[in-house]
Amino acid sequence: MPDPALSQALKEAFASAPSGTVILDTLEIWHPTFDEPIRVVRDHADLTARLEVSAPRDGGKLVTFAALAFEFSPPPVDTAPVPEITVTLDNVGSDITDALERAAISQQVIEITWRPYLSTDLDGPHMDPPITMILTDVEADTMRVTGRARMLDAGNKSFPSITYTAQRFPGLAR
Repeated sequence: MPDPALSQALKEAFASAPSGTVILDTLEIWHPTFDEPIRVVRDHADLTARLEVSAPRDGGKLVTFAALAFEFSPPPVDTAPVPEITVTLDNVGSDITDALERAAISQQVIEITWRPYLSTDLDGPHMDPPITMILTDVEADTMRVTGRARMLDAGNKSFPSITYTAQRFPGLAR
C-alpha cells in the first residue's frame, strides 16, 4: 500500500534509485528537558537542511543534522494496530546519553521524528507531515543507544478528551 505522505520525488527515488540522488534519513529526538532537539542524519557528513514550516521546533528554518550511524526502517504501512520499529544509534557521545538519562527520570515522553530528504533538494523534507513516534524501552551503553518507537496509539486515547465531572460541569450533579 503506497504512503500518500511521500513526495512524488521521494517515490521516484525509492522506485528508480537515480544516480546522483541519495535519500538522507534524519531523526529528531525531543524531550522537554532538552535544551535543543537532538538532530542526526544517517550519512558521513553533517547536513544542513530546511525543516517543514509546520515543525513544532524551528519550523521553516535551516537546521544542522549531525552525522551519525544509525539503524532505522520506516514504519510499515499495514493494518497493525500500533506500528512499532527499532531505532539504534551507534557511536553516540556522552551528550546524547546524558540527555536521554535526564529524560528517563521524567514522566514525559520522548518524541522521535523521521524526516527523509533528497540530496538534490534540501529545501524541506520529502514527507509531509513527517512521522513522529514515541520512543520507549531505551537502553544505552558506552557505544550504542537502542529503543523502540511506536506511532501514537489512538485506540487507547480517551474520547472525548475532556473528563466530565460534577465539579467542572455542575449540571451533572443531582
